[in-house]
Amino acid sequence: MSSTSHNKNLPFTCKMQPPPASFSPPLKISRNTESERARETEREVGFMEEQGKQKKKNKKPLSSSFCPINNLDDGCLMHIFSFLSPIPDRYNTALVCHRWCYLACHPRLWLRVEQSAKDLSEPGVFPSIEKAVSAARPGDTILIAAGGRHLASNIQINKPLCLIGGGQLPDETTLLCSRGSDSALEFISTCKLANLTVKAELGCCLLHRSGRLTIDSCILQCEASPLDYLSCPIISTAGGDEVVSSAVKTKGNRVSVSQTRIEGGAKAVRTSGDLTLQQVRVIYARTFVYFWFDDASQIEKHTTQELHPSN
Repeated sequence: MSSTSHNKNLPFTCKMQPPPASFSPPLKISRNTESERARETEREVGFMEEQGKQKKKNKKPLSSSFCPINNLDDGCLMHIFSFLSPIPDRYNTALVCHRWCYLACHPRLWLRVEQSAKDLSEPGVFPSIEKAVSAARPGDTILIAAGGRHLASNIQINKPLCLIGGGQLPDETTLLCSRGSDSALEFISTCKLANLTVKAELGCCLLHRSGRLTIDSCILQCEASPLDYLSCPIISTAGGDEVVSSAVKTKGNRVSVSQTRIEGGAKAVRTSGDLTLQQVRVIYARTFVYFWFDDASQIEKHTTQELHPSN
C-alpha cells in the first residue's frame, strides 16, 4: 500500500503552514547577555563623564576671559594697588576676591608704627607717629600697632593722611598727649582717624585748623584735672583769624564725628571759626556717651559754638 492511500484512510489530515514573514521566535535572554548590556551602559556613562571633564579642562575661567588684569602676577598687581588711595579705593578692591584682599591688605602698602619693632630697616616701619607722618606721602595710610602707649604731642599733619588703630577695639591703640602740649594732633589738611584712643592730660586731643577731618569709632579723653575748664577733646579754629600756610589748599572745612566716645573736659567740642554744629546725635550708654555730629561751614562767620558732654 502506498503512502498516499494510507493518508487518505486517516480520519483527518494536518497540513503545516509556513510562518508569516513578520514572525520572529522569542529570544531567550541569558545571564551573559544581561551582564554584557550592563557593561556597555557603564562604558557609555564613563565616556560621557570623560567628555565632560575634558570640556571643563579646556574651558577658560570667567575671571581670566573677562578680567585680563587677573593674569598679572602678584608683584605687578600690588604695584598697581599702591597708586590707589587707601580709603575708599584700596579698601573697595579688597572686597573683590580673596586674592585682591590679600594684596590690598599687604603690609607693603601701609606705613606702620611699631614701638617694639626690632628691625627698623624694614621699609614702611617707624618707631613713632611723628616719624611716620614725616615720611608719609599724601594719601598714605598709617597703621598704628596696638598695645602700649604712643606719644603724640603737637604733631602737625599738613597732608591728606589716614591714621588707623591696629587693634580690634579703639582702646587697644592709645595716643597720649603729655601735659604742656597744646594738642596731640594738629590738622591742616583733609585727614581721617579711625579706631584710635587719644588721651590728653591738659589741653585738647585734636586741634582742627583747616581741611576735612573725619573721626570714626574713636575715643577722645581729657583726663580729670582741676584745670578742666582749659581742656576740650576737639577744638576747631577753621575759618577764624589764624593764618594757615598758603601751601595747604582745601576745598572746604568740616569736622565729621561718628560713633565716638568723648569724655572729660569742660566741653566735648568747641569751634571758634566759621563752623557750626549740625546733625548732632548723642547716645547715652550706662558708662559712656557716644556722639555723632558735623561741624560745617555756614553763612554766619566768627561764631562760637559749644557742645557739652552732659547736654
